Amino acid sequence: MIGWREWLSLPSLGLPAIKAKIDTGARTSALHAFFVEPFKKDGLVHVRFGIHPLQKRTDVEVICEAPIIDQRWVSDSGGHRELRYVVEEPVHMGDEVWPVEITLTSRDNMLFRMLLGRTAIKGRMMVDPQRSYVAGKLSRNAYVLRKKKKIKRQKIAT
Repeated sequence: MIGWREWLSLPSLGLPAIKAKIDTGARTSALHAFFVEPFKKDGLVHVRFGIHPLQKRTDVEVICEAPIIDQRWVSDSGGHRELRYVVEEPVHMGDEVWPVEITLTSRDNMLFRMLLGRTAIKGRMMVDPQRSYVAGKLSRNAYVLRKKKKIKRQKIAT
């Protein structure tokens, strides 16, 4: 049993703590990304993206890299369609760890930096909409404040 919002981590992306809205209305999970750039690494296409993992904070940035597993058209709650990169990463919540497909999109105007969609929790968890942080709380102090640095961005030739 989990609540409608939970703390989770994505250690393989360097994200030790992030609040997620558990959204049974959303099929796909989504993670905030303020820039998204594909690049080649070891002959495979990866994506580099930046995230502000803490709500209402742009002074904390984490630059992530992951292999791209797909690109999909996703409709948001307002009906707008967007082509998004999809990565698969292990999600850590409470004592559970499991792989989740996550789309990358700007969530600057959204309260939660991550949505955990129904596909990610199907057959694994039930949601109690009256509860929050059932799986435990993580500390936002897990992030070391650091100065923003310029990131060398490279795009692959298409």
